[in-house]
Amino acid sequence: MLQSDLEAAGFHVLGATDCHMLVREVVRRAPDGVVAWVSHLDEAWLQAIERLRDVEPCPVLLYTADAEVERLARALQAGVHGCVVQAYAPQRLRTEWALARLRFERERALREELEAVRQRFEERKLVDRAKGLLMRATQMSEEEAFRALRRASMQANRRVGLVAREVIDAARHGEAVNRCGQLRMLSQRLVKLHALCMCGEDVEEHRRGLHRSMQRVDDNLAVLQRHLSAASFGDLLGGVQSAWAVLKAALGDGAAQDLGAVDAQAERLLEQAERLTTILEQASPGSTLRILNMAGRQRMLSQRLAKQVLLASMMPAPSGPQMLVQAQATRQLFEDAHDQLSALPLSDPSLRESLQASARAWAALLDGASRAHEVDGRRTVAQVSETLLLELDRLTERFELSLEQLLG
Repeated sequence: MLQSDLEAAGFHVLGATDCHMLVREVVRRAPDGVVAWVSHLDEAWLQAIERLRDVEPCPVLLYTADAEVERLARALQAGVHGCVVQAYAPQRLRTEWALARLRFERERALREELEAVRQRFEERKLVDRAKGLLMRATQMSEEEAFRALRRASMQANRRVGLVAREVIDAARHGEAVNRCGQLRMLSQRLVKLHALCMCGEDVEEHRRGLHRSMQRVDDNLAVLQRHLSAASFGDLLGGVQSAWAVLKAALGDGAAQDLGAVDAQAERLLEQAERLTTILEQASPGSTLRILNMAGRQRMLSQRLAKQVLLASMMPAPSGPQMLVQAQATRQLFEDAHDQLSALPLSDPSLRESLQASARAWAALLDGASRAHEVDGRRTVAQVSETLLLELDRLTERFELSLEQLLG
């Protein structure tokens, strides 16, 4: 009867269904709305209307004999837009449908307005966070930080909120790449410190440095475990953790004296950390992480050179001479990367200063490396490699938080 009355009122009826198939049929047939006759508002029907509201919202006009106020209120909350109780009249169908449709349109407009307000509020929070990052990174004022965001927004023809989100993402990606880069460096620094302990000079100092470096690996892995997506990077992070577990066990054994074996385990950690760092760099939406990765890799190369010249002075042939050949290759990689970083059009003068300071420390390390077979030379390598590491840490952090990195 309802179908024939609707058709008589000028409506095109696509079909009829019960509550169990309602959502599927609405999705399949895409009607302008639903007109329902339900004698009793049971839970199954109310749940079907709720699912319809969430999946494929449309106007719903309800005719019912159920006068229970609580169930009627639940029906309105579930997504009914027009409700006629015990008063069905075919001549009022068009008017009642028009009112239900108007209420649906009004609710949709209110939802869209509320969503727009929510988005503006979320964007405001993103902008505030991005301003804070820029202010801490570049020492600019709040007004200057906002102007930088606006300028980047206009240049890229994107909303400020989207640019702010990209700044926050860039900082997060930058931190992840930096921490993974630290793992590469630590793989080499640990062997260097282990070798210095075996030399019998300033053993306690080097042992403390060894323990601090081991703790630093654990801390970085804990942070990466919390912040990296397990689905995207879990297997790569697992490879780093497995390699570290083997190296950590060897270094924790006071009787571990085989430099070659320890170095081989450290190389495995370096390989796994390099893979993770490279994938993180490639997964970033921007291109500036390549520069950050290059700067971070200098830390590893500095410790690698120090390790190699020490091991060359301590290991018999053919391992010792082979280490010297590898040290020459490491030196070339460091100097090539330094030239590339120095050639960048850097707007931050502190980056240029850090590059110059690291170049001076590198020259001092090379001087000590040439005398690594002597006690004085080994002490120079031990001291200057740590000084150089501090300079390169500062350089990498400045690249991580530079305006070019954060604003792309």
